[in-house]
Amino acid sequence: MRRLARCGAGLLACFVALAAAGAGAPQCHGVSFAPQIAVDGSTLVLNGLGLRQATIFRVNVYVAALYLPRPAHDPQAILDSPGPAELVLHFVRNVGARDLREHFLEDFGKSAPREMPALRQRIGELDSFLSDVKRGERMVFVRLPGSGVRLELHGVRKTIAGSDFGRALFSIWLGSTPPNPELKTGLLGGGCG
Repeated sequence: MRRLARCGAGLLACFVALAAAGAGAPQCHGVSFAPQIAVDGSTLVLNGLGLRQATIFRVNVYVAALYLPRPAHDPQAILDSPGPAELVLHFVRNVGARDLREHFLEDFGKSAPREMPALRQRIGELDSFLSDVKRGERMVFVRLPGSGVRLELHGVRKTIAGSDFGRALFSIWLGSTPPNPELKTGLLGGGCG
């Protein structure tokens, strides 16, 4: 019995320690993110968190986290940087692949209209990679210096070549026409919307 009590006390201490560790993690609308991550040998720090809302009813779709080598608040400098970056989309509702494809095509058209002819084939590659996303799942975009963007979804990775594609993709959130202004402000360190 004493042995069981000691084991229970040890488990309780473990749960308390885990809860305390999670309590300090940056959050946006109840979704936690690590303050820093490692990407292909580089350490990236959390730059900001933002909430993507859709429709006139402002439906919450995902919480986004932007990781950079060092904090930055100038979107143009982030887009112009040749360094690594990671954007994580944590979905707070289910979204079908068809909706994702439609929104990405629309967003690319807004963020990089002049580049669309050169990007169309690679946007098709992105489309073919997309699938339904459930609440609690994450989609990750990693800007790889000199080679393009690595996509991660459902444990599968795909790389789409070209720094121009990476710039256009990250411009969706950091360019002049983000999905909603509060999302961009949050990613630039202005607080979760």
